[in-house]
Amino acid sequence: MTRPALVLLVAVSLGAAADAQPVFRSGIDLVNFGVTVVDRKGQLIKGLKPEDFEIDEGGKRQRIEYFAAGEDGADAMPMHLGLLFDTSGSMTEDVKFSRSAAIKFLNAVTRAVDVTLVDFDTEVRVARYGPNDFPRLIERIRLREPDGYTALYDATGVYLHGAADQDGQKTLVLYTDGGDTSSSMTFSECLGLLRLSDVTLYAIGFLQHQSASVRLSQELRLRQMAATTGGETYFPLSLDDLDKVYGKILEELAARYSLGYLSGDQRTDGAWRDVEIRLARPDLKGAKLRARSGYYGPVKGPSRQ
Repeated sequence: MTRPALVLLVAVSLGAAADAQPVFRSGIDLVNFGVTVVDRKGQLIKGLKPEDFEIDEGGKRQRIEYFAAGEDGADAMPMHLGLLFDTSGSMTEDVKFSRSAAIKFLNAVTRAVDVTLVDFDTEVRVARYGPNDFPRLIERIRLREPDGYTALYDATGVYLHGAADQDGQKTLVLYTDGGDTSSSMTFSECLGLLRLSDVTLYAIGFLQHQSASVRLSQELRLRQMAATTGGETYFPLSLDDLDKVYGKILEELAARYSLGYLSGDQRTDGAWRDVEIRLARPDLKGAKLRARSGYYGPVKGPSRQ
């Protein structure tokens, strides 16, 4: 893809920002949140029930209508997995190990109904694979040679645009070894799209090749991106740690709760709505929750003649 074509693709993603928010068709759709709960030591807390949570939207208590814990079989929403994989020129020395770790992770996520791979350097390439297409997905990861600069924000925007029409849980895992160096989209615009979406982002930053000052700035940006979605960030100290990091993400996915409710707010103004999710059990005092801090309400569609 030439540079002008990339700009056009990203412009489409930015223009579709409103489409990235949850779809409300009849005023009765569930508002869904993924929630991770950890104790004071950072250990995942499993086995919680719907009555262990409280949800307020705009200060008003909401009734939980949907609940699933981890891999609750038939009760769990379908999970759509995204993988943003950095293939820029700086990956040349590390790409073999990075590929192997990513492929091992994908092999372990058995409940994903599809996988969207976005590999990026100066260009952004995206393709979605179903369960029967796994060999083609692995081949694509293995064959892409590192080259070019790093269009991280553009790649994120392209993924979010494609994920907007997916229903269910959306999990995005990002692997990069450096900061953005060539995107048309700004960091602020990228954060805006993440806030509009209902995607949970897990970011892996292998930044050991960067100077201390540059690494600190890049760590902060990756943390902001993940925190906006209720996700998490990981910064392995060596490539050997990558398998462990992917393992932690698998553990979190298996312990993640899905909560849904029917909002009592019938407005269709597309405005931001603050949502607070708390634990109702006194014995869990000190535990921490990670989740999105709210969502954008529905927008009234054009009237039919």
